[in-house]
Amino acid sequence: MAPPEGGAAPNRWAPNGVASPLPLALIGVALVVLTAAGLALVIGRPPGNPGAGRTLDVVLIEAAGGVLYLLAAAFVLRRRPPRRALAIVLGAALAMRLLLLPIAPPLSSDLYRYVWDGRVQAAGINPYRYRPADPALASLRDAKVFPHINRARTARTIYPPAAELFFRLAAALAPGVRGMKLLMAGCDLATIAVLIGLLRQAGRPAAQVLVYAWAPMPVWEFAGNGHIDALAALLVTFALWAGARAWRGLAGSLIAVAMLVKFLPAAIAPAFWRRWDGRLVAAFVVTVVLLYAPYLGAGAHVLGFLPGYAAQEGLLSGRGVFLLDLLSRIVRTLPGWAGVAYAAGLATLLGGMALRIGFGPKLPGAPGARLAVLARQGAWLGAVILVGISPHYPWYFGWLAPLACLTPAPALLVLIAASVGLTLDPAHHVWIAALVYLPPALLATFPWGRRP
Repeated sequence: MAPPEGGAAPNRWAPNGVASPLPLALIGVALVVLTAAGLALVIGRPPGNPGAGRTLDVVLIEAAGGVLYLLAAAFVLRRRPPRRALAIVLGAALAMRLLLLPIAPPLSSDLYRYVWDGRVQAAGINPYRYRPADPALASLRDAKVFPHINRARTARTIYPPAAELFFRLAAALAPGVRGMKLLMAGCDLATIAVLIGLLRQAGRPAAQVLVYAWAPMPVWEFAGNGHIDALAALLVTFALWAGARAWRGLAGSLIAVAMLVKFLPAAIAPAFWRRWDGRLVAAFVVTVVLLYAPYLGAGAHVLGFLPGYAAQEGLLSGRGVFLLDLLSRIVRTLPGWAGVAYAAGLATLLGGMALRIGFGPKLPGAPGARLAVLARQGAWLGAVILVGISPHYPWYFGWLAPLACLTPAPALLVLIAASVGLTLDPAHHVWIAALVYLPPALLATFPWGRRP
C-alpha cells in the first residue's frame, strides 16, 4: 500500500525535507506567461510546419520554458513537496493547455489529415484507398479542412489502424478541428490523471507528475497542435498500469494498440515480456490482427504512405538519421553500406536489450516495484529507438514522456525538454539535431545521468 502524499516515502525522492511551495508557484506562473507569449506569436499564422525561419521565436520561448521545466523537475524530485504542490502543478498545467486549446494548430497541419480521415470513414470509405485529392472523394471537400491537408495530392494516409479508428470515433463524437483538438487534450489530461495514480502506487509524491505535465513538448504538441501522439502516450501509461498489476494479456493488447496509433511504442514491448510468457504475445498478436482486419480491403495500400514517408525522411537511406548525417559531415563521404550497417547495429543493440530484459530477472511481485522496473526498462528502450532513428519532429517523443515521468533520469528529462528544438527543421540544419540529441546522449554515459 502506497504511503499518503507527504508521508513516508523512499529517501531518494526527498532527501532534503519538505520544500516551500513558493519557488514552484513562481516557476509555474513563469511557464504560463511564456505560453501566453508564444500564443501571441502564433495567433493568425496559417496552420502548417513553416520551418526554421518562421518558428525560431516560438522555439526560443519553448526552450526558455524547457529550462524552467528542468528547474521545476529538479525541485520536486529532490525535495518532498508539500500537499498544495499538486494543486500548483495541476493549475499551471491546465492554464497552459487552456491557452493553446482554442486556436488552430499553429505549427503543424497533421490535425487536418486526422479530421479528413475520420470524415472519409464516416462516409463508408476505407481511408487507405484514396489520396485526399482523388476525384472519388470530391464530395467530401470543404474550405476549412481540405486546403490544409498535407500531401493531399501525393500521399494516402500514413496512420495505423488504431489511429484511424480513433479518427472515425472523433468524426462521430466531435467532428471538426476543434472537436479533434478537444479529444487529444482529453487524452493528455487523462494521462496526467493516470500518472498521478501510478506515482502514488509507487510511493512517490503525486506532484512529481510535473515531469510530464509541465514539459513544453506535450503542452504545445498535444494542446496546441493536437497530435495523435497524445493517444499513444495515454495507451502507454495504461499499459504500465496493467503491467504493474501483472495483467499480462491486457498489457500486451494495450501495447499493440499504442503501436498501431504510432508504430514506435512497439519498442517498449520487451519491457513487459519475460521468457515463455505466451499470454502477452498472444494478446499482442490478436489485437494487431483485429485492428487491421477492417482495413484489409485496401490490399497493399493498408500501410498507406509509411514506406514513402520513411524514404522521404531519409530513414531508409540513412541520410535523415542524425548520427549518420553528422558523420558524413566529418568524413565527407560515407560508403553506400553505412546506412545498412547502422540499421543492423541499432537492431542488434535493441535486440540485445530485449533479450537481456526478457531472459533476465523476473518482474517483482509488488505492484509499485513492478511498475518501477517496467517504466525504467521501457523508458530506456524508447530512448534508444528515438535517439537511434532521430525523428525530425518533437511530437514523436510524446509517448516517451510518461515513461520519463516515472523514470526521471536526467538524460531522459533533457531529451524531453530539448525535443521542442526539432520544430526548427533538423533535416536541413544538423546543428539543431545536435542540440537535441547530443546532450542527453552524453548525460547517459554517466551513471548519475541514467538514474532517477
